[in-house]
Amino acid sequence: MARRFNQIAFIASPTPDARQAAELLMQRYDHVPPEEADVVVGLGGDGLMLQALHRFMGTGKPIYGMNRGTVGFLMNEFHLDDLIERLEVAQRSVVHPLLMVVTDVLGLTHTARAVNEVYMLRQTHQTAKLKISIDGQVRLPELIADGVLAATPVGSTAYNLSVGGPILPISSQLIALTPISAFRPRRQGSVLLPNHARIRIEVKDPEYRPVAAVADHTEFRRVARVETQLDRSTDLVMLHDPGQGMDERILREQFG
Repeated sequence: MARRFNQIAFIASPTPDARQAAELLMQRYDHVPPEEADVVVGLGGDGLMLQALHRFMGTGKPIYGMNRGTVGFLMNEFHLDDLIERLEVAQRSVVHPLLMVVTDVLGLTHTARAVNEVYMLRQTHQTAKLKISIDGQVRLPELIADGVLAATPVGSTAYNLSVGGPILPISSQLIALTPISAFRPRRQGSVLLPNHARIRIEVKDPEYRPVAAVADHTEFRRVARVETQLDRSTDLVMLHDPGQGMDERILREQFG
């Protein structure tokens, strides 16, 4: 009987636990370099999963993570046994990244993609003053805050949740736009946007109130404006054990 995946690759975070786990798996299972694989098994924590999704972005190559890190929200439990069988029955979770287009104060344009979130954050003691438009219409003429964050459903349980944003089910087709320590308007909370929304955030007085923009781990400084929207042309595929898919994990997270 034909196997679902014929070529497996292993990658690991640099921690001793992750490296040891990868070595033990490579002794037990046939493997190829990641570029030749049709599935990648990642050993580490959620940081390793994000790195793998970025590394193989655009390839459609599925990532099956096993937790050798701390939280492991995106990962499966680690076991040496039955890896082939687990891969055969694993459930697919397909998500899309946010595309961030940054224009800096010199007029230069930069792009990056985010699996979790795009956020803007003040660079100095001065609060940021931001103007927010959705689909070409100004919705908030001035937000005075430490910053603002746009989160995908995958990222809604990370930085977004820690600054008071909502948890989004994977199938919700929503983006959370969440202020970071808002000063004015006082009661400005998180806004739920359809995932086809085009978000534009302009920095008011970027020289006096400098702001950085970040897409996951890619940062740009001295930003004049940021435009972001979901990149539906790019599929990111994670594999999870049956009953442990992203919808189930996010549902469990909502119930503590």
